[in-house]
Amino acid sequence: MAVREKEMGKDGYLPLFETKGAKGRIPYWLYAGSMFMGICLICIFRVSHIPAQGDFGRVAWIGMFMAELWFSFFWLITQSVRWNPIRRCTFKERLYQRYEKVLPSIDVFVCTADPQVEPPLMVINTVLSLMAYNYPPEKLNFYLSDDGGSDLMFYALLEASRFSAQWLPFCRKLKIEPRSPAAYFATACEPTDDPVMANEWSSIKKSYEELKRRIDGTMKLGRISDDLRKEHKGFREWDLVANRRDHQTILQILIDGRETKAVDVEGQPLPTLVYLAREKRPKFHHNFKAGALNALLRVSSRISDSPIVLTVDCDMYSNNSESVRNAMCFFMDEERGHEIGFVQYPQQFDNITKNDIYSSSLRVIMEVELPGLDSNGGPCYIGTGCFHRRDILCGKKYSKECKIDWNKENTDRKVQEGADMLEDTCRILASCTYEVNTKWGKEAVTAKTSEEDVSSRYEKEVMEFGAASPMSEDGDSKHAE
Repeated sequence: MAVREKEMGKDGYLPLFETKGAKGRIPYWLYAGSMFMGICLICIFRVSHIPAQGDFGRVAWIGMFMAELWFSFFWLITQSVRWNPIRRCTFKERLYQRYEKVLPSIDVFVCTADPQVEPPLMVINTVLSLMAYNYPPEKLNFYLSDDGGSDLMFYALLEASRFSAQWLPFCRKLKIEPRSPAAYFATACEPTDDPVMANEWSSIKKSYEELKRRIDGTMKLGRISDDLRKEHKGFREWDLVANRRDHQTILQILIDGRETKAVDVEGQPLPTLVYLAREKRPKFHHNFKAGALNALLRVSSRISDSPIVLTVDCDMYSNNSESVRNAMCFFMDEERGHEIGFVQYPQQFDNITKNDIYSSSLRVIMEVELPGLDSNGGPCYIGTGCFHRRDILCGKKYSKECKIDWNKENTDRKVQEGADMLEDTCRILASCTYEVNTKWGKEAVTAKTSEEDVSSRYEKEVMEFGAASPMSEDGDSKHAE
């Protein structure tokens, strides 16, 4: 099929994405024009018929006029995001043809704070939906930030890391959507036309139900049993935890995607999976989610240092396994990719009433105002479902001459340390004192600066608050700088 000429870039180049105006703009312009004329006529009427001084109702008239002016001003402001909404279309087949072998690695940050408010089962369903992206698994790295510092959350993530070896091949084989186990099994029916697939479907559902039963049972118990504590060395970290607001950094690499043994049941590589509970002390403010993302940014810069970062709330599972490839179409476009700092997806909500009388789905914001803001430079970061360039978060400024060589991006980011060594060296990056007397939280700090800082601290045997480096021979305690 011939490609339309308007899709062609310079020298016959085919872009990876296309921008189109939303449908229905002309009828809306006519409607907005009639509204503007009506507002002008009301204002003219109010000004020309103001009651004389001392007449009855003068104050009420002026009050009504001021209210109408305010609402008119508000209406005019809203037109900036409704006047010209746009839609973007990606061409993933072109991305596959050009860049499939050099796709960049991606760091995915999932944030949670309280296992009672945000149940671990819900959190791991979010993580599993992300791990099942249609993307090379060896190029995916997942980080769960647990600001609750809960061993229950760690246990749930440990169970998810084991279940992922079955779930990811199942998703690839059946090409299911969505890829959150809870969301999928809540709506999907067992395939009956293929006995082999039906048997596999029943097996994976049974495995998920057993996973769910174990996690729910542990949550009801309220603690990790002694038998479960023996299953992973990470549980020993909680022997030193006073409470959720006073504990050391807990960092565990549950799946090291670089290891040859980190494979699923079909022998395909698994993505990296990391649990992080940053250090908290009563005398140091933790800055809530912003502090958690800062810690994740620093820790990931040492473990995987991917050029693209995705942030996701723990209660927002991915309902489209192609989301990553769609985002890459924007970042990797040769002509306009360097102009894009982040790609943001709107939120969608389950369990909404049929008529949604309370607008719980935020349809106006997600379907009208965000596309409208996109035509005016882009919307603000809404906190979840957003792909960022790491170098932009670290202070890089836009330049027309700044073109990214994706082949070089994928060859320069190699980490040689083993998982145990990385766990030790990265703990300082998540300490509560790391940002004290620094520019973190005030100015952007590059990943290179972060790496140089941790290297210097490691050489000085200062690894975490009040603890010496495990490489120290004399074992003397040295306080963090």
